Amino acid sequence: MRRGIAATALVAALGVTLAACGSDDGSTNGGSKSSGELSGTVTWWDTSNVGSEDKVFKKLAEGFTKKHPKVTVKYVNVPFGEAQNKFKNAAQSGSGAPDVIRSEVAWTPEFADLGYLAPLDGTAALKDDKDFLKQAAASTKYNGKTYGVPQVIDSMGIFYNKKIFKEAGVEAPKSIDELKSVATKIKEKTGKTGLYLRGDDAYWFLSFLYGEGGDLVNAEQKKITVDNAAGVKALATVKDLVDSKAAITDATNGWDNMQAAFKDGKVAMMINGPWAVADTFAGKEFADKANLGIAPVPAGSAGQGAPQGGHNLAVYAGSKNLDASYAFVEYMTSAEAQATTAKELSLLPTRESVYIKPDVASNEMIGFFKPVVDKAVERPWIPEGGSLFAPLQTEYTKVLTGQATPEAGAKATGDAYRKLLKDWK
Repeated sequence: MRRGIAATALVAALGVTLAACGSDDGSTNGGSKSSGELSGTVTWWDTSNVGSEDKVFKKLAEGFTKKHPKVTVKYVNVPFGEAQNKFKNAAQSGSGAPDVIRSEVAWTPEFADLGYLAPLDGTAALKDDKDFLKQAAASTKYNGKTYGVPQVIDSMGIFYNKKIFKEAGVEAPKSIDELKSVATKIKEKTGKTGLYLRGDDAYWFLSFLYGEGGDLVNAEQKKITVDNAAGVKALATVKDLVDSKAAITDATNGWDNMQAAFKDGKVAMMINGPWAVADTFAGKEFADKANLGIAPVPAGSAGQGAPQGGHNLAVYAGSKNLDASYAFVEYMTSAEAQATTAKELSLLPTRESVYIKPDVASNEMIGFFKPVVDKAVERPWIPEGGSLFAPLQTEYTKVLTGQATPEAGAKATGDAYRKLLKDWK
């Protein structure tokens, strides 16, 4: 949903077998407890950013093998945009699915509904579950059972280049109108583009939709809402940003294009989340980390809105090494592991207790995003939640590129949702 990332070569280190393969060779099978000791192999599909997040998660996995030397962890980085369908295909065929997957929050109820995930209630995976943020735990539930353990939680804000802002004499915009005027002034004063608006991922549209008081669906009423007046206005808003030259956009390879433009100082602003912080700091413009500013996404006519995102760790129901898989999930979502990822990557913990740790409490990025997460709009935790983005993405791109009007785009998305959610209004 959020990142189009190429896979990288995987390396072996410190007792962890890091292999670019799934479990179709049967190597994850046969794990057991011998005299209470875990053994066997656990294959983990990680969907994190290559080049920044993956390094930290690999190192954490190495720590698990130090605790359980008879367990081998096969680490596989699966590109985020491919992981959802790849896991469903492998689970359906009964061949090649991992023991553990890093599941985007919207995927968890879908995978559970399909019967592909093991329920975790009463297992070692859910140790100290009362410590999890309520909004993070919400995405792990389906039909009264728990099918995931929250690893990270996130939302979105507007990233800006402080040097460019100072040169243009502007401040962080608080509304869409201010966003346009700030972008115009930046162009006039510096020649730089004001905003990079990612156009190949509809997740970036949600803040505008929520800002107009809209939503994709109303799950409680089983009602399609994406094509109401708020949805049309949100599409008109993003189209106007592009048409007015306040923003530039793209139809493909949006993540790479956006990050490169922002890190090189070609654009002054982008909308992004904590998952982008580590990669952004790698850019030449942010060698001095103090040059990165972050503010709430500019408010629409109904107020400021940002989506709740994040990732859970889930266990494949067909795993033949469930005990080791449960233990691995518990380890990777423990307070210690979350404190490490918060310190290294500025990713937001899902455990309340981690926020009081000194390295986390003093992290400026986490300090900004935590209040945003607390007010973020929860997405619908329904099996079809992850499938709502494909038709929206098609129409979102059409509207941004002038192939469809906001009205036509909203209507087409609503029609697609009614085919997907057959008993909904």
